[in-house]
Amino acid sequence: MPGALILPGYPARSRACQAKWRLDSPPGWQDAGVGTIMLLDAASMYFRAFYGVPETTTAPDGTPVNAVRGLLDMIARLVRSRHPDRLIACMDASWRPAFRVAILPSYKAHRARPDGSEEVPAALERQLPVIVDVLAAAGIAMAWADGYEADDIIGTLTAQAAGPVEVVTGDRDLFQLVDDERGIRIDYIARGVANLELVDEATVTKKYQIPGRDYVAFAALRGDPSDGLPGVPGVGEKTAAALVRQFGSVEAMLAAIDAGHGGFPAGSRAKLVAARAYLDVCLPVVRVATDAPVRLAGGQLPSVPADPSRVAELDERWGLGSSLGRALSALAAAP
Repeated sequence: MPGALILPGYPARSRACQAKWRLDSPPGWQDAGVGTIMLLDAASMYFRAFYGVPETTTAPDGTPVNAVRGLLDMIARLVRSRHPDRLIACMDASWRPAFRVAILPSYKAHRARPDGSEEVPAALERQLPVIVDVLAAAGIAMAWADGYEADDIIGTLTAQAAGPVEVVTGDRDLFQLVDDERGIRIDYIARGVANLELVDEATVTKKYQIPGRDYVAFAALRGDPSDGLPGVPGVGEKTAAALVRQFGSVEAMLAAIDAGHGGFPAGSRAKLVAARAYLDVCLPVVRVATDAPVRLAGGQLPSVPADPSRVAELDERWGLGSSLGRALSALAAAP
């Protein structure tokens, strides 16, 4: 069962709205042959909307609503262009999960406030409860779980899916989920929804010269400063790719070191040995969880808003206008 997502400054009405729209299974629902599921990395999307739409996009009272309107426009365009059968917005309940920090204290540490919350622009933080309210009133399913970030919700729901899945994100961390056999692809929006790139195993291979399903090992070796993942000092993308092609996994690299085997690119063995403490623990940090307490259920595109009066109220309060209209029209027009 998903845990409650309580963001800073949420009014009581928003909390009630969240409780109503947890992702529970309707009676008699079964996941079988129900078409493509689109999972939204909501945090990735609203951050990109916030920075991509001018802050001069405001509500009648002057409050910025650029992230809200930008996210709605993204959803409208995705539904019209990708034609998903189901849509679920996956949310961060814990942006910096304790289980990852316990393993690797540097994980996202540079983005944490003194109280442990995420450093988020004030103008965006004010919009987060509005986003949840609008999605709920429109009837768009949301999923989250206490102690997990959106990537973990996506990983868990993807693992449960019986059919094809498209994951919408601007973060390459989720490339680890691509699986041609199961029909799992990434709709990569780093350059915007209008320039969406479909990422499958062949795309990963072309980008990084590694087998398409071996992205976790590559990411662990390379590291990611934006997430506080140090990687292996002195090992860049080319060496990381060569190691992954040779050994396939971090576990296999460490086993080869312990057994005294060769096959390491020049100079890389010593670098791996020096980073052994990191390599011994990093994989649970890099891998997305597949066991978060959420169930894959619901997500059918709403032909009409779940709460029309609330939609009208939010539209008037926040001046969502054409962005809200486009999203609702796209959802209603879906077959």
